[in-house]
Amino acid sequence: MSESRNHPRIPMKAQVKITHASFGELVATTRDISDGGIFLITKDFDMPPVGTVIDGQVQGLHGDAPVLKMEITRVEEGGVGLRFILN
Repeated sequence: MSESRNHPRIPMKAQVKITHASFGELVATTRDISDGGIFLITKDFDMPPVGTVIDGQVQGLHGDAPVLKMEITRVEEGGVGLRFILN
């Protein structure tokens, strides 16, 4: 089965702090990134359902990275796919 993606995925490891009222604050590692979103490795942590909007910020950069709104597009065992919400 072929995938029809708007943006190719690039394997990448980075720490991202995500926040939401349902779980507070969590730091997760990216598995891959594209122009449209990221996949975070959340292991056994229970994530909110698909459609939930969370805040995310890349950690470990010189200076503060912007906080981005991201929508959960899929939840898998061990991780979550997020779509960037660009205003």
